[in-house]
Amino acid sequence: MIGTESERPNTGPSAQSRIAIPDSALLAVLGSRDENLRAAEDLLDADVHVRGNELTLTGTPSDVAFAERVFAELVTLASRGQQLGADTVRRMVTMLSDEGEGTDGESPAEVLSLNILSRRGRTIRPKTLNQKRYVDAIDKHTIVFGIGPAGTGKTYLAMAKAVQALQGKQVNRIILTRPAVEAGERLGFLPGTLYEKIDPYLRPLYDALHDMIDPESIPKLMAAGTIEVAPLAYMRGRTLNDAFIILDEAQNTTPEQMKMFLTRLGFGSQIVVTGDTTQIDLPGNARSGLLVVRDILEGVDDVHFAQLTSTDVVRHRLVSDIVDAYARWDANQPSDARLVPNRADRRRRR
Repeated sequence: MIGTESERPNTGPSAQSRIAIPDSALLAVLGSRDENLRAAEDLLDADVHVRGNELTLTGTPSDVAFAERVFAELVTLASRGQQLGADTVRRMVTMLSDEGEGTDGESPAEVLSLNILSRRGRTIRPKTLNQKRYVDAIDKHTIVFGIGPAGTGKTYLAMAKAVQALQGKQVNRIILTRPAVEAGERLGFLPGTLYEKIDPYLRPLYDALHDMIDPESIPKLMAAGTIEVAPLAYMRGRTLNDAFIILDEAQNTTPEQMKMFLTRLGFGSQIVVTGDTTQIDLPGNARSGLLVVRDILEGVDDVHFAQLTSTDVVRHRLVSDIVDAYARWDANQPSDARLVPNRADRRRRR
């Protein structure tokens, strides 16, 4: 626990608070070469000064109170043995700043300490509030749509939940599928068998699997049918029982393909559909099944739509900035030139 000694006058704009950080958490909270401290100084409006294991926060009462909460959450994470970095500080500040938008009473430390899967000392966990809501939705619903820009962990977290379900014997197999959109035009020009031609489109799913399962066991699991990675076209005509099924890059499905896929659901199975509606590669004027499925399934019981945004990007900081820049540019374009038509435009085109 953090010990605080507040010195806040009843009047005036200035306040000061002293926080004693436990010795066991001090190094983790400050970070290697004080990188976490510098990140906090950049992000917080309160002035932060360190002497020994004591932090002094100075600023307006609200700024000081906010900084106190940030450091309290960081100490909680450190006390649980988690590694903290500058990214952790940034996510903590973002979550506490967005608290007015509703956090379901969850503290950032609770969000960032939810473990999904551990392998070789590496733990997969949500890193933002929306990611945790997405993971929680997968636990609660049979069909979940994870929609958001690149780098928000849509597919990776779904894969982790699939492996967790398989290891916990909640399902007997994992089925991973993607539409091979460009393959329809270019398969004939690629060397090799059909599987070798399609392999580049499925490679990101294999890469994620290698992060979560011992690589030497993957061929055996695939040979036994416990893990299946296949193009979306291979799903037609099947009923998938006792399986955790992930459809990735769903923005590149047509409405007809989306219906075909969703109706493969069998007993004891679960579906997660992931996609980015800003990166549609369908040829010509083909409609994306991911763009229309919310209108079709909104209100259907046991179906959940999880929306992730640029604030949930967990790749390089620039990825979030790039996503936001494209969104601003798109908003200023005429409706017929936008990368992502708005809902009213889509309805007019039907």
